[in-house]
Amino acid sequence: MKDKTITTTITRRKFLATTGAALVFPAILPSSMLGFGRKTSPSNRINVGVIGCGGQGNGDTESFLRLAECRVVAACDVDQTRLADMVQKVNTQYGNQDCRGYRDFRELIARRDIDAVLIATPDHWHALIGVEAAKHKKDVYGEKPLARTIAEQQAIVKAVKKNHCIWQTGSQQRSDANFHKAAEIVRNGLIGKITRVEVGLPSGPKNPKMQQKVPATTPPPPELDYDMWIGPSMMMPYVGSRIHNNWRWNYNTGGGQLLDWIGHHGDIAHWGIDCDQSGPLEIEGEGDFPPADYNWNVCTRYRIEVKYPNDISMTIAGGHADIRSGVKWIGTEGWVWVNRGGFESSNPDWETLKELPEEMRKVKLYRSRDHTRNFLDCIKSRQATIAPAETAHHSSIPGHLGLIAMITGRSLKWDSQKEVIVDDAAASQMLSRPFRSPWKLA
Repeated sequence: MKDKTITTTITRRKFLATTGAALVFPAILPSSMLGFGRKTSPSNRINVGVIGCGGQGNGDTESFLRLAECRVVAACDVDQTRLADMVQKVNTQYGNQDCRGYRDFRELIARRDIDAVLIATPDHWHALIGVEAAKHKKDVYGEKPLARTIAEQQAIVKAVKKNHCIWQTGSQQRSDANFHKAAEIVRNGLIGKITRVEVGLPSGPKNPKMQQKVPATTPPPPELDYDMWIGPSMMMPYVGSRIHNNWRWNYNTGGGQLLDWIGHHGDIAHWGIDCDQSGPLEIEGEGDFPPADYNWNVCTRYRIEVKYPNDISMTIAGGHADIRSGVKWIGTEGWVWVNRGGFESSNPDWETLKELPEEMRKVKLYRSRDHTRNFLDCIKSRQATIAPAETAHHSSIPGHLGLIAMITGRSLKWDSQKEVIVDDAAASQMLSRPFRSPWKLA
């Protein structure tokens, strides 16, 4: 389908009335000509396409919009209302009508002038879009969790390596000085040998609309391409209260609080015990699941016990009072706890430090002051980001395996070298999920 060019000022109503897959506007003007931020040569500017225009997509896009090193030139969403709002937001920021809107992510990715894409869709789309972007040599800022299953994550890691792409996962706590300081204290042995790690995650959902039986189905609204929204997942009757802001509460499209937050606090826990390229040995878990006829099916209260090499045990829990929100490493000579905006330790002197003094940093962890800028800098340098795909893959494995352990009710043994569950065929089948035709993960 050829693009339809709009030469007049586009309003939200006109945008929604347009039925083409893409809306094309005039050629892009350099932001330096418009006076946004410091000047950047157009030849050095990174063109970014946004895929997923919901809450997370808007927040991530704002981080790109504030940086002169890049230019948001396209957006994609299957909900035309959200897409129209995003295009308007971008055009308002730049003071023009240059941003193109797409219904199909494949058309956006196929544009040769786009250098990088932001993937901020529901989890069930992460792998297909991520692999497609890598095949087209796009660099990717992808939201966590890396993907919906371990097999889908493996496909992303493989595609990124094969196509030499730069990947930044939205585990932005790695770019926070507080978390960096905590992880460096642990990695430098200041609390002695690590014996235990506690990872406190949120529980839920707490949305009253999800804490009830499935309501009557209705036709999807005209602005939403529901078949495309479901994509590779199993088709479900349309229920408005379980899409958009609530898709996370159904395992068909998300992974609940566990798989949402494993890429934050679980990721930091792994950073502190040096598991960016390795994983657990054994996992067991228990969780509270809703009745089968409820509007959500994810576990609301959960506890996962994980064994790691070097006699390290980890508890990952949501809704348990004995596991405090955040990450706590416990060693033979002290402890450190960290959360967003919070830091405590067995040594009060550490709490006043902005960062670990240079003489104490025998192990120097990757340092980033800004997660989005780190991504853009690495696109230019072709060096790894602070949260590459392979690291995100390993960080979320305890969450994926913990969920399988809860569903099966069995303790699992994990071979982190081969990335397989040992001697449990039924559990191994849950490492992947079938894709709804015609979607395939190449």
